[in-house]
Amino acid sequence: MDSLQLISTKKQLISFLLILLTIFSFNIFYEYFKYKDFTKEEVYLDTYEVLNIYEKEDFLVLKLQNEKLEFFTSIDKENSIKKLDLITIAVLSKGVSFYEFLKGFYTKSIFYENIERIDTLKKELFNHINSLHKEEKIQELFNALFLAIPISKENRQIYTDFGISHLIAISGFHLSIISFIIFILFYYPYSFFHERYFPYRNKKADVVLISIVILLYYLHLTNLVPSLLRSFIMFSLAFLYLRSNIKVFSFQSLAITLLIILSLFPKYLFSISLWFSIIGVFYIFLYIHYFKTLPKLFSIIFFNFWIFFVFNPIVHFFFPNTSYEQLLSPFFTLLFTFFYPLEIIVHLLGFADVLDKYILMFLNYKVSIYETDTSLYFFIIYVAISFFSIFSKKFFILLNILLIIFNVTMFF
Repeated sequence: MDSLQLISTKKQLISFLLILLTIFSFNIFYEYFKYKDFTKEEVYLDTYEVLNIYEKEDFLVLKLQNEKLEFFTSIDKENSIKKLDLITIAVLSKGVSFYEFLKGFYTKSIFYENIERIDTLKKELFNHINSLHKEEKIQELFNALFLAIPISKENRQIYTDFGISHLIAISGFHLSIISFIIFILFYYPYSFFHERYFPYRNKKADVVLISIVILLYYLHLTNLVPSLLRSFIMFSLAFLYLRSNIKVFSFQSLAITLLIILSLFPKYLFSISLWFSIIGVFYIFLYIHYFKTLPKLFSIIFFNFWIFFVFNPIVHFFFPNTSYEQLLSPFFTLLFTFFYPLEIIVHLLGFADVLDKYILMFLNYKVSIYETDTSLYFFIIYVAISFFSIFSKKFFILLNILLIIFNVTMFF
């Protein structure tokens, strides 16, 4: 039997869009009320978690977040402050527009106090990971891979120069590995109760539901990282789709995911992380759409190269840094499919530092950088042709011609 589409009629589409528009309107007003509360006085005092620290010559730039807002500010270097500390700080709210409030902004601090080191679960996991590794670069790597804690600007540049930033940002692949581990851990214990008390239930579906609940907590633990949020919503929708015989891998499901995220979290409209995640999945679906008949073994290798090359014009519109080592990115991506689950296992078993020596050698490798920019004109044309490739093979052929031209110009 052919798979169904979630939205198959014009009436369903209009109803769905109206529901999302209502949710979006409610949430945008909610954000506006938070903005008015933030700006009603010239100085705003509250307590925040320190997400990241950027060290400057004479001061520290902090990325702060609580349940109300997220922003950047600066303090002096007198106090020893660490990631995930709680800091009570007063900042200037005057002059911050609603657009800046949604997008993310920088404002000056007036004073700060009460740098607290509260042992939350996230903080305990953070400290535990740090205790397993001696080098700061490696500590940051695994805190990013497991807890989505931002990497410092200096160390993040290493992954950008190698063209593997997408491997460090928790998204679909990471979620699939974590969900698989959760599924295995709960499947056999649940089987004991299933056979004795409710054999009439679908065992696999129940364990997937348990996995979704645990992943929801994990999503909360990581502060709703946009790329992980996208993956979680698509994972949850995929479960519902499969139960209802609705097509999972479709551009419609991707569009629905994006609209749901933006209706629930309007500020993510300005998240590059979210858009990169959406575009990445878009090109994966485009690959499946046109290359699904390729031999499997060849496709596994070709897929990683094609995704790397097709994404380059998008990435280099925002990040111009280029290196010849980036040509190794598809190989690193293939290796990462083994590296990530292996590191989860060795961390759970207490052998977390077994590969640290080799990881550090990689991170200390010096990359020669030059810049390649994607012009605005080319970017717009490229995105448009990518979109029309959904409907026309001619546009898809043109897309491949453009990506070849861009990448040849970029590396040769």
